[in-house]
Amino acid sequence: MPAVSSLLVPYTSYLRVYEPLAAFPEPERDHWTRYARRADTPTAQDELRRSLADLLPTPPMPVPVHESADAFVAEVDGVVCVCPWRTRLRGWLALAELPELLPPPVLDAALPPVVRAQAAADFERWRQDNPDARPWIRASLWQVPVRWFALFTDEEREYVAPGGPGKAPVLRYRTPMVQARRRVARVLRTLRESTDEGPLTEGLVDVGRWLEEFHPRSMVELDYGGLVHVLSGDLLAADRSAADVAEGIAALRAGDGERAGAAYERLAIRWREVRNRQLAN
Repeated sequence: MPAVSSLLVPYTSYLRVYEPLAAFPEPERDHWTRYARRADTPTAQDELRRSLADLLPTPPMPVPVHESADAFVAEVDGVVCVCPWRTRLRGWLALAELPELLPPPVLDAALPPVVRAQAAADFERWRQDNPDARPWIRASLWQVPVRWFALFTDEEREYVAPGGPGKAPVLRYRTPMVQARRRVARVLRTLRESTDEGPLTEGLVDVGRWLEEFHPRSMVELDYGGLVHVLSGDLLAADRSAADVAEGIAALRAGDGERAGAAYERLAIRWREVRNRQLAN
């Protein structure tokens, strides 16, 4: 078995919110203020390694015993912002989704029912004391949900090609929270005026409600995460999914169904090919 430190990031994309320090109550604000001054703040790869380490014992530990005190740090227009990992909370939420992703025999072999039941009971008790808790990070396996692209423009796209051995490419979008909220509202208005209620509309409503829970001066980030390891450099460089979503929505707004369909088809083909690799031998 390879060492945890040698494993690549799973094929997961992330939607993150970075909040300014002022958004946090004391004493948490003091913790993040001191934390952000560190020169060695951990990376997404570090978070993954720590999470995977908990799965190695027998029986596995699907959810950490203690909540993480780590975060991602970014400076936005001179303001320090942090995105708390909240690994324990995200572990509980991910555990609840597993029955929809894995066949029962596979799920039981990976995480025995007694382990899952104990984690669910722990989560229920924790929820009673923390009813308003929410994650700063959302994740999606083997795809970037189309609704996430609606929060960004092509001009906010950042692509960094591989920089040599051990330097993975980076593909991400970043935008101010106020812009993300405006775009969600605008796209929802267009969808409701031009199409029937569907998964895209429902997903955008959910994302919009999530964004409303954060400070208005936050930053929203879409990170391709581990997907950069399954897509070639050419595919990453050519990926303009946010532009395709914007074009499709603009076409709907203009009543041009043919152009909207063409934009959607480009997206569907691109991400169908990525998802199909999940089942490849």
